[in-house]
Amino acid sequence: MTPMIICVCKAISDRHIRAAVNDGATCMRDLTRELRVGTCCGKCVPEAKAALKACLTHRVESRMDGGAAAFFGTPASEFAV
Repeated sequence: MTPMIICVCKAISDRHIRAAVNDGATCMRDLTRELRVGTCCGKCVPEAKAALKACLTHRVESRMDGGAAAFFGTPASEFAV
């Protein structure tokens, strides 16, 4: 997948935003502090918010898909005779 530039002023791509989310960023304020997104012209803010939301949604969905099953195992597998 080709990285998409989100902030031209600071040369920030969606890959940078994904990395920031993986490092704990959860809101636009975190991205502004870490990546300086939206600190020049501000035209990138709507797209940065959309990318942040998509990353956070993907992170939650991926945890829900494999997290519980990996932790708890398959239903009733512990009690099979």
